[in-house]
Amino acid sequence: MDVEKASLCNCVVNFLLEENYLLTAFELLHELLEDGRKSQAIRLKDFFADSNKFPRDHISSLHNLRLLDPQSLLEEKEAAYEKAAITQYELRLAQEDIMKLKMELEKKAAALPTEDLDVSGESHVLHRTERLSCQQLEQKSSFSNMGPLKENERRDLNCAVKEYLLSAGYKLTAMTFYEEVTDQDLNVWSSGAGCVPDALRRYYLQYMSSSADAGEERMAIIQERNFLMEKNNLLQKEKEALYKSKELADAQFNALGKSFESTQKDLKDKENQIQNLKHLLELAQKEVNVCRSEVTSLKLQLESSRASSGWDNSKGESLTMLYEGELDACKPEFQSLKLETANLNEKKSSVKPECANQVSEDKNVENLDLEIHEDKPVNPSTISVSTCSDDSIQGISSKKNPDKCEESQIAAIDSSNVIKKDENAATGDGYSKSENNDKFIQTDWNSMPSPNISLETVQVLADALPKIVPYVLINHREELLPLIICAIERHPDSGTRDSLTHTLFNLIKRPDEQQRRIIMDACLVLSKNVGEMRTETELLPQCWEQINHKYEERRLLVAQSCGELAKFVRSEIRTSLILSIVQQLLEDSAAVVREAAAHNLALLLPLFPNIDKYFKVVEEMMFQLVCDPSGTVVETTLKELVPTVVSWGNRLDNVLHVLLSHLLASAQRCPPLSGVDGSAEACLRVLGERERWNIDVLLRMLMELLPVVQRKVFETCPFPGDISSTPDADVVFFSKSLLEVYAREEKAWPSFDWMHMDCLPALIGLASLLPSREDSLRTRIAKLLLTVSELFGEYYVNNIMLPLFLTALGDNVGTLHVPSSCESRIRDLKPKTKVAERLSVICVLPLLLTGVLGVSCREAQLADYLRSLILRNTLKHGAWTSSTSPELIDAMRFLCTFEEHHRIIISVLWEMVVSTNANVKISAVNLLQVLVPYVDMKVASTQILPALVTLGSDPNLMVKYSSIDAFGTVAKHFKNEVIVDKIRIQMDAFLEDGSHEASVAVVRALSVAVPLTAERLRDYLLQKLLQLTAAPVHGSDLVRRHERVNAFCEAIRALDATELAPASVRELLLPAIQNLLKDPESLDPAHKEALEVIMKERSGGTLEALTKVMGSHLSMTSVSHLGMTSVTSLFGDSGLLGKKDMGDVSDQQVSQYEDNRFRRIMRGNFSEMIRGKGKVQEENIHSTPT
Repeated sequence: MDVEKASLCNCVVNFLLEENYLLTAFELLHELLEDGRKSQAIRLKDFFADSNKFPRDHISSLHNLRLLDPQSLLEEKEAAYEKAAITQYELRLAQEDIMKLKMELEKKAAALPTEDLDVSGESHVLHRTERLSCQQLEQKSSFSNMGPLKENERRDLNCAVKEYLLSAGYKLTAMTFYEEVTDQDLNVWSSGAGCVPDALRRYYLQYMSSSADAGEERMAIIQERNFLMEKNNLLQKEKEALYKSKELADAQFNALGKSFESTQKDLKDKENQIQNLKHLLELAQKEVNVCRSEVTSLKLQLESSRASSGWDNSKGESLTMLYEGELDACKPEFQSLKLETANLNEKKSSVKPECANQVSEDKNVENLDLEIHEDKPVNPSTISVSTCSDDSIQGISSKKNPDKCEESQIAAIDSSNVIKKDENAATGDGYSKSENNDKFIQTDWNSMPSPNISLETVQVLADALPKIVPYVLINHREELLPLIICAIERHPDSGTRDSLTHTLFNLIKRPDEQQRRIIMDACLVLSKNVGEMRTETELLPQCWEQINHKYEERRLLVAQSCGELAKFVRSEIRTSLILSIVQQLLEDSAAVVREAAAHNLALLLPLFPNIDKYFKVVEEMMFQLVCDPSGTVVETTLKELVPTVVSWGNRLDNVLHVLLSHLLASAQRCPPLSGVDGSAEACLRVLGERERWNIDVLLRMLMELLPVVQRKVFETCPFPGDISSTPDADVVFFSKSLLEVYAREEKAWPSFDWMHMDCLPALIGLASLLPSREDSLRTRIAKLLLTVSELFGEYYVNNIMLPLFLTALGDNVGTLHVPSSCESRIRDLKPKTKVAERLSVICVLPLLLTGVLGVSCREAQLADYLRSLILRNTLKHGAWTSSTSPELIDAMRFLCTFEEHHRIIISVLWEMVVSTNANVKISAVNLLQVLVPYVDMKVASTQILPALVTLGSDPNLMVKYSSIDAFGTVAKHFKNEVIVDKIRIQMDAFLEDGSHEASVAVVRALSVAVPLTAERLRDYLLQKLLQLTAAPVHGSDLVRRHERVNAFCEAIRALDATELAPASVRELLLPAIQNLLKDPESLDPAHKEALEVIMKERSGGTLEALTKVMGSHLSMTSVSHLGMTSVTSLFGDSGLLGKKDMGDVSDQQVSQYEDNRFRRIMRGNFSEMIRGKGKVQEENIHSTPT
């Protein structure tokens, strides 16, 4: 049916166009488009789009018959421009999409395999399309050969088309068709052969059935439809097959997931089983060790009994027999323990292969323990030492000899008394901590007990130390260190040694610097005595355990120990375990720990054997420390770690390359200052606190590396015959002849090329990303450039550095003393667009003035450049103001921050002051105003003020009035009475002119200075305000009246935010407000409301003051705004009817006064927000004076 509807619609279209029913065809085109049948409207669109039939100028003239309105034309022009821009953007996007689609189509066409079905289908479709087009041409020719339509045929066709349009829902088209057919009445269709229901469809079917070509066309359409249906069925079957395969894959995935979960559960069960077996094994080993210790204690008791002089042979024999009996009694226990151990080993061997790795680790640990035992051999006669308690020994001895037991108990009591006496002595000896530390530091570690010391003594010492240490005062615990070291060094049991080593590291809970040094010295002595293996297995694990300790003093001890213990371990341990400890300490939250890690990393680097393998890791750690947020960490890194990395790795070029890339990346990743594409502000970046810090420390790092770069340049110079033999003579080294040879010979000198090929362009690129408010970073870059000037000399600055910066600024520079390969790179720095030129003035000019021309020996050149810059730019573009030349003024402001250049700046500006050109004088005024905040009082009174007075007396009114703001800036920064008097005299001279511009400029200049100026100047401003507000206003210019009143209101609100004397408020401030309120037409509503609030607060809230000052101008709105508090104040204790003495002010009134004062300050600070929009002072200056 869709094919038949399309055919009928095409028939109607052809009929309307052939019969020239254009209005009906045009209406049908719109209805087809609204109906979404765009494919059937193609011929109509092409017909009406033909410019030959419908000229565009004729159509546009029909549309433009209305009157031409300039405003509407301008709006249409703007809309057209906007539409054109959008269309161009859409066209560009469409072209890009077309290109992408073409590329994808080409790729798919190249990768698509030639399948028989697709090829046959495509060829079939193409064949059918060609046949249809040929048939349509034949039909058109046959149709045209049938001759003209007869009258009755035309009437039947017209009625049929009308009927079709109505049935299809195209009512507007049907109405247009009815109106366009004027020679026939389509409402009356006479009965005949052509008058049938659904006539047009019947005509079409009759035509199709009677025409052989039409029948073939119909058959072709039916065949094509059948072919597409078959292809659709194939695709449906393929889709069902894919669904089935997806279901199978999902089922397999679920099965695999279940098997994975069961495997995980089995693995956890096996792990639990391994843990249980290990626990049982440890218990069995402990039992075996207990038995061994009992046997050893019995043997030691036997030997000591035999050696005792108070025993005879019979007692010895009886005791020997007794011990042998006890040993025989213990043998069954030993046998049972052996059997249990064997059973445990069988269970252990029966564990599945998944647990083999864990068991092998236990074996490795056992083997490692054996190695530790073998590292320091012990006397065979005392191979085992008792680990049982003294109570057990005494218990055994008491069974055999009660007398001896009593003696031992008495000795124990005596020894305990001795310990108590020692503790009392330690408590009351009065020794200071520093004295004990000094005694410990002076201890001779070589005077340790001899190796032949009895292991029994070592065992007793090892058992007693953990009990003694907690009860010794912290200040005296260092005296135990020789005993702890001796016990650790000579005890054969690894577990006991680990416990003692833990005691050594934790000797003091939170050790200070000196205590950490004492513990570190003890660890170093211990490491030196026990060797590499035991240092790695006993001392380093203690460091690893305390990396995340909650006390930073303990983590600091770990950080300080790593670098010093590194020389007592193997090289592979340094590059693995110790380096990992340092890496973790670099992430510590405490800055002192990170600082110690940086220091010890510097100590560790010379011990690394493989530089190539570890340089990248060390470099990353170095830059991480350089960009640390703590200043102490950065300082330690720059002073210790960076020089060590450079000397150890010998890869200065790589470090400098990474440094410059970090510098630029830190600024580039910040958001732009403006979102307007194509503007200079869009190239600048808004730096965050972290990025600003990173750039600053990286610039400091670059400054620290510049001397190293200079030494490398000296060492790698390819012209040995043209240089000085002493590297200190840098001026002689970089002579003009050497630079000429360097530029002419084209020899490789990469270290020297780096300066002007990479370093200086990178600094210019960094500066081009910094907005003008980043003065600290720009100052750092300027100091860096000054350091380059000092290191490389005057000739380098004149011949390479200065031309490079002038090129970056856009000036035409002649010959560059660099090779041709470098010259092209420098020429590329020249700005090529207006935006780039403005950006260079914003960013590069300040560095040129301070870092290149700011060298102490180039004062004359700096003065000449400033003079030329100001005169050339002023004569070409006009006076420098904050609105016309903000970039140039900001560059001069940055130069003024360097105090050593003030003398040059003032001398150049005085030359401008005495110039005959008015624009030059105005530029001098604005630059003097910029200089004021950076000079001292002496310079301001002897240099700045005389220059401003000279300019303020100039006959040119523009020059004269432009100096008023500068006087206000001087008043803002200096409170000296002499300076204030000079300012008052000059302001009186300005006000004597009586001009509107002078009055407004004086009031605004002093209003800005009010919060910071002297009290005398505030009273002066109040007096002038009273005079100016009381003076009658001549003229009817409402704009000038608004400007005048706004300036006065801003001044009053600024004064209200300060402390004023009561007499000044009563005699000057309130009358001035009264004068302003008398002209409500000129008063802004926001200012009016603020003045009324000031009146209320400053007048004390009395009705008499309000009515006296405001009179009839106080509207009902203002009265309601005052609220009930005013009514209370009228009739309260402090009001008109309850007036009391001024000395009886309550605390509530004082607090209210303080609250009002705070609100006045807030109003003064936010005056711009209330006022709405400030006026530009330059508009007043450049306007014609009255």
